[in-house]
Amino acid sequence: MSACESQAEKKADAAEDQVEREAALSASAAGNAEAALGLTERQLLDANLVTQDGSELGDIAQIQRDANGGVTGFLVEIEDSKPDRFVVVPLTGLTVRSHGNDRDLQTNMSAQDLAKLPEVRLSSP
Repeated sequence: MSACESQAEKKADAAEDQVEREAALSASAAGNAEAALGLTERQLLDANLVTQDGSELGDIAQIQRDANGGVTGFLVEIEDSKPDRFVVVPLTGLTVRSHGNDRDLQTNMSAQDLAKLPEVRLSSP
């Protein structure tokens, strides 16, 4: 299958892998410390971005921080985007939605609102 991938697709995959590695290392270093919304960094990275009715909008790929280390938002991979599309969703307006042991981040945004956000281009390692 990888033989069929274009050079651009390979670079995009490598960039996504790098984001995932960086996010995992950051979550590991943060441990059980609360990062935002009462959740740890690992819990935030395991969350999905969902609408008020629970429909999935995307996956949290990375936590965005300001110069002081405070969480300002999340890099989100938009659900079912081909090729994968990433946007930054601000922390403001997000709430935690729990179902069983799972926690997601709920937004007032629709899929159309999310699609209007500027795309974040991931750079290859």
